[in-house]
Amino acid sequence: MSLLALEVEGLRCLSKTRLDLHPHVNRVTGANGAGKTSILEAIYLLGRGRSFRTRLTERLIAHDAGSLQVFGRTDDPNFPTLGFGFDRQERLRARIAGRDARSLAELSVAFPVQVVDPGIHRLVEEGPAYRRRWLDWGVFHVEPGFAAAWTDYARTLRQRNAALKIGDDPSPWEPELVRLGSALAEARSRTMALLEPHWRQTLVALLGEPVTLSFFRGWSQERELAEILASSRERDRERGSTSAGAHRFDVQLRIDGRSAREVLSRGQQKLLGAALALSMARLAGSEDRRPPTLLLDDPAAELDREHTGALLAEIRKMKGQLVVTALQPTESQFGSPDKAFHVEHGRVTTL
Repeated sequence: MSLLALEVEGLRCLSKTRLDLHPHVNRVTGANGAGKTSILEAIYLLGRGRSFRTRLTERLIAHDAGSLQVFGRTDDPNFPTLGFGFDRQERLRARIAGRDARSLAELSVAFPVQVVDPGIHRLVEEGPAYRRRWLDWGVFHVEPGFAAAWTDYARTLRQRNAALKIGDDPSPWEPELVRLGSALAEARSRTMALLEPHWRQTLVALLGEPVTLSFFRGWSQERELAEILASSRERDRERGSTSAGAHRFDVQLRIDGRSAREVLSRGQQKLLGAALALSMARLAGSEDRRPPTLLLDDPAAELDREHTGALLAEIRKMKGQLVVTALQPTESQFGSPDKAFHVEHGRVTTL
């Protein structure tokens, strides 16, 4: 699947603009701060409903605008159009093929997109939420029922947490939380197994370190989730939140039994994060599934020439659409692009 056209209005420093993209290699050049990364952000919003640079979507709205709007046209007849909007009243609207999306998870299913940016090390360095989002994006694409179960689990979790906060009995929500949580944990486990060969191949090419992937499902292996929820009601009521379940899932990265973030340098963490992103993109695009659009922002940041070359070599092997940023139009990391754009003071021109 490729994004053929992108329209953006009210996003950061970008002027109202339209880009006609190529299904293969697209290069966006411009000085630092000109708006290159904002174009990648706009594309990412269509597939994720959030930015890869900030958790606060309101920060994406241009200072002189009341809202942001992003529209995309694809080459997929099942999802020919995508739309995303957000205003300063925090009203969010996502549309797929002319209808309102029921959840942001639907965007991930409709438009697969991955990013490798200077902040990719956060997959290694930060908390479980980053790695959980990374994994769940892949599960959306290999487990057809996962998106619906994920949405239902989130709703049930909110209901149990609401009961805890006001002192009500949380037990009515627990059977459904157990059923859905177990289904999510099993789907995640199956996806981790499918990912393993892609992970090994990419890891050897980029890092060469024996990093193992394992996971914590969100509750103890020795006890059933129903038992844990029942025994932790009083503690959960004091905290106002549910302490065990699929929302506590974490992907564990270890080298010789130690946490990878304790062992690796920042540059190595970036390579490990890139390996996570690229291996998941390969899995999502395997077995006749749609290859994701890959966004590549400033690939040489914090990497030496050798490791930058290894990263670019792996990306060249990827199928699907690529949108890459560069400072100068003369930069030729991927040879002559199929389509080139230049950004200056928020204005985009086609070269």
